[in-house]
Amino acid sequence: MGNVVRVLSTFALKGAIERLAGQYQTTTETRIAADFAPTLALLKRLREGEVTDVVILTREGLDELRAAGIVVAASCVDLARSYVGLAVKAGHPHPDIATEVSLRKALLNARSVAYGRIGASGIFFAKLIERMGIAAEINAKATVTSGLTAERLITGEADLAVQQISELKQVGGIEVVGPIPHSLQTPGVFSAGRMAASDRIAPAERLLKFLASQEVVPVLRECGLEQP
Repeated sequence: MGNVVRVLSTFALKGAIERLAGQYQTTTETRIAADFAPTLALLKRLREGEVTDVVILTREGLDELRAAGIVVAASCVDLARSYVGLAVKAGHPHPDIATEVSLRKALLNARSVAYGRIGASGIFFAKLIERMGIAAEINAKATVTSGLTAERLITGEADLAVQQISELKQVGGIEVVGPIPHSLQTPGVFSAGRMAASDRIAPAERLLKFLASQEVVPVLRECGLEQP
């Protein structure tokens, strides 16, 4: 396989990993071969026996794999955290979402809200609108999708897109309005570890050390992430 480290990562870190891959290959002569999917889809693949070198998931998802012995406990490290936010198509007005009251109004006034079916942010949002008592109204006109929800702004299927800010920023032609009020959410923490079945122990460990270093902080910030 040469100098390659295989990575399975949640979409939230796609932008950062893609930006860092070239820098990492230049300094280490090791290529990152990454595949990205929503958290629950990755968990399903890994439970069913797929093997990779490094896994990047929500902290909760990685904890499950660590408890099952699929990921080596001693290798696990927190990489980044991100808030769920809202976006609109570029040039469109930004609704006020600074408070729960204004967020509720913005969601109800939208023609359609795009959110994910199986990603961590979509699961959070589904619970949030239930808690706010507006689930029936929002879901009656929602665009429930998979992948990058902000793409639905470009196609005109939705007025608002909900996802981790780091995922919203991966789509061109949109503008991030801001995070859902911090009082309504706990930031998602994304963690990584080496898969127990990997036969590339040293390269995987080197990559994990790099991804958790201060060297990557500027790229994380550009991608809407911060170190935990």
